[in-house]
Amino acid sequence: MKRHKRDFANRNSSVGSQNIFHGVLNFKNNLIFWYPWTTGKWQENKSITSQFSRSRTRIMTDTNGKTEDGNHGEHEEHQYLKLLEKIMAQGAKKNDRTGTGTFALFGTQMRFSLRDGIFPLLTTKDVFWKGVVEELLWFISGSTNAQDLSKRGVKIWDANSSRIYLDAYGFKDREEGDLGPIYGFQWRHSGAKYTHMHADYTGQGIDQLQEVVDKLRNNPDDRRIIICAWNPADIPKMALPPCHCLVQFFVANGELSCHLYQRSADMGLGVPFNIASYSLLTYMLAHICNLKPGEFVHTMGDCHVYSNHVEPLKTQCQRTPRPFPTLKIIRDVKEIDDFVASDFELIGYDPHPKIPMKMAV
Repeated sequence: MKRHKRDFANRNSSVGSQNIFHGVLNFKNNLIFWYPWTTGKWQENKSITSQFSRSRTRIMTDTNGKTEDGNHGEHEEHQYLKLLEKIMAQGAKKNDRTGTGTFALFGTQMRFSLRDGIFPLLTTKDVFWKGVVEELLWFISGSTNAQDLSKRGVKIWDANSSRIYLDAYGFKDREEGDLGPIYGFQWRHSGAKYTHMHADYTGQGIDQLQEVVDKLRNNPDDRRIIICAWNPADIPKMALPPCHCLVQFFVANGELSCHLYQRSADMGLGVPFNIASYSLLTYMLAHICNLKPGEFVHTMGDCHVYSNHVEPLKTQCQRTPRPFPTLKIIRDVKEIDDFVASDFELIGYDPHPKIPMKMAV
């Protein structure tokens, strides 16, 4: 949709494990098992039971016996931290497209509540909130031009649309910045013939996103409220095939929940972004469809840690999660295409400092 593009351009794993003492501790059935990074083997170690118990209590609770987000039970960010620990301790060592190398597990899931305004923006590092918002609006606009996003100060797609990258992957005749029929095109024009990023695709293909809106408003019990970005016919034309490729929405008791399937999950850089992005999309759809945000469910296929992210992520795993922020949509937006970045107010986000990690390209 040309209007969309123009508008944008101009506007569970090891229960109780904690990564401390330069390794992973796992407690189960009152026994403590120690997985030191140096040996790579699980072993029982009773001598550190009391020290670990004190550390776990300090991490998990405050003086009122609640987690740091003020709720009874475990802070939901521990799902992410535990999964990091499990991947680094037990993941298969694999080669990958980028040549960096990964540690990987297959088939994992996390769940985050979106109720009462809570927004699951991870706190154990500073997540690039502006990037989350602008990228999602870029997807919604239908744009496949990385320069549209870059002009907004978000450079996360620049490397995958550079002249060097495009030439290396056989797109020598494609203009720099043209990513091919990636997310935005599939969301708004699925099935249309892709030519280039400047073409007018108005009325072409299937607008999957608008179909989701229509079903949420008119038939919320439908079990086909789905957006699929994985189009086999278009994969060869994409600079990068979709990692987060299938999303389904579910309505119950006036609440909207979202289930994302992600075929390839970069735990260090991508996953924190993806959690926030699809949680935000759920908030937006709920807002325009007179629903309340419910839950975000995140299922991942190849769930991996890049080898050059291991040390930074060990640092992150030693940090204590802080309360999740809340999100407020401050304008009475009626349609999905009408959102702008200033419509979102993130309240109370107090993360730990940024952790630099290099993106594998």
